[in-house]
Amino acid sequence: MQKISTCLWFDGQAAEAAQFYTLIFDNSSISPGVPGPDGSALTVEFEIEGRQFMGLNGGPHFTFNEAVSLVVNCESQEEVDRYWEALLAGGEESQCGWLKDKFGLSWQIVPTAMTGLLNGPDPAGSQRAMEAMLKMRKLDLAVLQKAYDGD
Repeated sequence: MQKISTCLWFDGQAAEAAQFYTLIFDNSSISPGVPGPDGSALTVEFEIEGRQFMGLNGGPHFTFNEAVSLVVNCESQEEVDRYWEALLAGGEESQCGWLKDKFGLSWQIVPTAMTGLLNGPDPAGSQRAMEAMLKMRKLDLAVLQKAYDGD
């Protein structure tokens, strides 16, 4: 068991969310949770890529906002495209690689090459890459690289 894990508060959708997330990400699983007083799930425990989560059916009192997001580090544009499309289903796009899924949870879908583009040895190139990123919704690594290179 992880010493620190993440609890996500849902309004009766914890099991549905756990199913949704574990279908999108490889190396994922769902474990039995704790039943509530009415027999439906109070909590659902699931793991995504080695990270433990608990979905809590806590009711409508609290909702997700952009102050907390999950970051998906992607090795390729194909991976960015895959996770973007899957997590966006029923949700909404934001800017700079951010989206909200259909449960309102914020995600950042980020190519791992972004660090090198935004913190590269060419400060002008990094600035160009940053300016290009600020105009995007889903991040496009080829466009960001061209901006960095000055093309």
